[in-house]
Amino acid sequence: MRYFYGTTDFYSEVPTAVTLGKFDGLHLGHQKLIGRILAKKEQGLSSTVFVIAPPGVPRLLTSAEKRKKLEDAGVDCLVECPFISEILSMGPEQFMTEVLLKKLKAAYLTVGTDFRFGYQRSGDVLFLKNHQEAYGIQVDVIEKERMNDRVISSTYVREAMREGKMELAQKLLGYPYSVTGTVRHGRQLGRTIGMPTVNLVPEKDKLLPPNGVYFSRVRIEGTCYRGITNIGCKPTVNGDFIGVETYLYDFSGELYDKEIVVELLSFRRPERRFESLEKLKEQMHRDILCGKEYFREP
Repeated sequence: MRYFYGTTDFYSEVPTAVTLGKFDGLHLGHQKLIGRILAKKEQGLSSTVFVIAPPGVPRLLTSAEKRKKLEDAGVDCLVECPFISEILSMGPEQFMTEVLLKKLKAAYLTVGTDFRFGYQRSGDVLFLKNHQEAYGIQVDVIEKERMNDRVISSTYVREAMREGKMELAQKLLGYPYSVTGTVRHGRQLGRTIGMPTVNLVPEKDKLLPPNGVYFSRVRIEGTCYRGITNIGCKPTVNGDFIGVETYLYDFSGELYDKEIVVELLSFRRPERRFESLEKLKEQMHRDILCGKEYFREP
């Protein structure tokens, strides 16, 4: 997959099928749009996802996670366009001419019904429909996916996450919410109490659910393992940063410096401070037993 990040020097040498938006989370609604551009490959069009989003906002997917999911889906090109005045100041006509036609060679464009673009969001789907013949672009406006009488959106996923409703988040996304990272050396406290864990420090812009304990599944080099994960700062031992720490049920070996994916399946309990390490150890044993029951259920 071709990948352009943080630059306006993106381009395509062949006609493309394009979808545009923030694409935070790549939820079921986003997947519907991506399915449309992938289907256009049969007509000889290269599939392109064009992303532009304001910086500094916690993301459901980091750039690396988004890139991996789109590459696995078969997308040919991902453009993560910088959120700068050069792009934001373009009117709808200029955006279509300079970006869609000249840079991306778009022959097909698909967006959701509420899509807005151009300076002060002055362009909309009606503008696209009215100008598609003049610009030689086929425009396909897709109705929103819905669940529980609500439109599936990144906002809906974020609400589920804030409430620790990981099962709902998974339904909206179409996949378990996960944190990807490289295993770091921790304090090795788990080893001293007979429960070794693996530690990740998530990227700063990664949105995390509430601090607490989660039943999890961990992907390591193509193999899945059951786990139980704590998200938080480990207040009993005076932790000073938010980390993702996982006990693995079915794994033994060293994982330092390996990239793993921790899928958060279900919320177990909030993070709390314990009176002593012994009390913490007792609670961890209870959590691990509850995890075994969780994974035994159909």
